[in-house]
Amino acid sequence: MAQSIDAPDDPAAASRGISRRTQSDIYRAGISGTRPRVPVDADALEAAARKALSAEAFAYIAGGAGAERTVAANRAAFARWQVWPRPLRDVSSRDLSIDFLGVRRPTPLVLAPLGVIEMAHADADLAVARAAASLGVPYTLSNQASVPMEEVRDAAPAGSRMFQLYWSSSDELNASLLRRAEASGCEAVVVTLDTHLLGWRTRDLDLAYLPFTRAMGIAQYSSDPVFQQLVRERVRASAASAAEAVDAAPPVRLTPKAVAAGVRIARKGAALTGSPSVRENLRSPLPRAAVETFLDVFSTPALTWDDLAKARQWTSLPLILKGIVHPDDAIRALDAGADGIWISNHGGRQIDQSVPTLDVLPTIAERIAGRVPIVFDSGVRQGSDAVIALALGATAVALGRPYAYGLGVAGEAGVAEVVRNVLAELDITLGLAGLTSIAELDRHALREA
Repeated sequence: MAQSIDAPDDPAAASRGISRRTQSDIYRAGISGTRPRVPVDADALEAAARKALSAEAFAYIAGGAGAERTVAANRAAFARWQVWPRPLRDVSSRDLSIDFLGVRRPTPLVLAPLGVIEMAHADADLAVARAAASLGVPYTLSNQASVPMEEVRDAAPAGSRMFQLYWSSSDELNASLLRRAEASGCEAVVVTLDTHLLGWRTRDLDLAYLPFTRAMGIAQYSSDPVFQQLVRERVRASAASAAEAVDAAPPVRLTPKAVAAGVRIARKGAALTGSPSVRENLRSPLPRAAVETFLDVFSTPALTWDDLAKARQWTSLPLILKGIVHPDDAIRALDAGADGIWISNHGGRQIDQSVPTLDVLPTIAERIAGRVPIVFDSGVRQGSDAVIALALGATAVALGRPYAYGLGVAGEAGVAEVVRNVLAELDITLGLAGLTSIAELDRHALREA
């Protein structure tokens, strides 16, 4: 039996009637000329984020692989389904709660892991964690976060969190990250399987911009004792080897952007050098060595199903495997002892012309047959999308880019408004379909277009 989640201000109760309150609050504020902090329409929200963010930040968050046909296909897949309205049913009271990982959650939403969100706002993961906690929505903290997981815990101690692991080439580092995740109160580990090679991301390539080379998005690493030791070992390497590494790399021209990147790396070097001084860190080899070490160990293309057993030795937390798209892999995940699967094509960021996730959700759900929970993402932009995914077999639905756009436009309040709007539309759609709970959602609520 699932236990009830115990959070301040009772977010479970707050989720009931969320659509009525959301619309009422917006319209009442409009009387005095106040409009929402972020656009409610999904396309307008993206357009506002494009204006608010730097070209590099928007490209990194919004972009996909190749010609971005997978991004388009993820969205097009939702257009192939229609919600079937059923009137004259008493839907005056609606329940959005679900059971997920042994806990009764107030809503079926989770926030997907997004890395390097300091590109969107200086408060980064802290703002997202606080916003998610205020609505009782679990936040999947990225392995590529801008803030160490312990600081996120302290910023939102009542919040529900999972930790995403990018399987590093260093098992010692993997084990250390999972120990920290467990110690910092994460409820599960989400092992991302589909980024053992970095996708061909054309927007980033056109800008020649990868944030990790600027020491962004590596806070989980630079705060980790095993990673710090790897960096020190790198610095202690022979001068000859270091010279060869420098000689092998393309020369870097001393431009204002190069200087700014160097200063940024130096600022982020405090965790490694123990000094907050940018001047001292500019002189230290540790911050730059941290970037190079990260690029070396970030992932491994040699990862196989057999390796996953190691994670059971590193943590007692439930393991959710993220990046499942093929039904056979879903069954293989069960055979490997996964506690949940996460259907995802990384929001279209890894393979151009990949299979849309919504197209395979019904088949995977049928084969899984409720044995483990299914989290679904890729293409979700609004509440009606979540209704469709839940009706086709998802246990929970993960929201990604929209909350990053909200963060970029209006910080923590922007994230909260985006999530609130998705939940409000989900609630309204559920009621207009003649249903009163998420448990009632199934294929009968939909019609194929």
